[in-house]
Amino acid sequence: MQDFLFYFELGLLHVLDWNAYDHLLFLAALTLPFSFKDFKMIFWLVTLFTIGHTFSLILSAFELYNPPEKIIELLIPVTISATALINIVKINKINSRKILELNFSLFFGLIHGFGFGNYFNQITFPVDSKLNPLLGFATGVEFSQLIIVLAILFINLAILKWNSLYLSKYIITGSIIIILASTSLILKML
Repeated sequence: MQDFLFYFELGLLHVLDWNAYDHLLFLAALTLPFSFKDFKMIFWLVTLFTIGHTFSLILSAFELYNPPEKIIELLIPVTISATALINIVKINKINSRKILELNFSLFFGLIHGFGFGNYFNQITFPVDSKLNPLLGFATGVEFSQLIIVLAILFINLAILKWNSLYLSKYIITGSIIIILASTSLILKML
């Protein structure tokens, strides 16, 4: 149990670390167009992301498949930009975005999970003793994602309620900021 808690905390802090703000950017891009009334859609977006994320984390942790780290590290900010771009392109069609966003969420979860897998493999033991650390780490990551999503939903609520911004202007502005930040991550890698 102590190992589980150690790795839970490690996964939690890995995502909540300001130096690893790519996680925050992706979750912000994913959650930006939604409010608490869209909880069902947010639930499925985050759940599918988690499924993809967990699947690739398992593949990576048990060394079944490990794509090149440089490609994954490049694809992560690309998925962030793509998610923010979808917000802009589909600004007036929020209800029609469901299938597209759900599929992207699952696929992008796979990519992000390999990024976590690379990190996880640097900190754990041989393959035969990875299950408990993997469960703890994955649970910590998912718990931190929930914290971030809830925080973003509260920020969305506060900004839209108290500043009387139009939803479309808020989504476009936030998405442009996310694209610029993720583009800087891409440029650092090139």
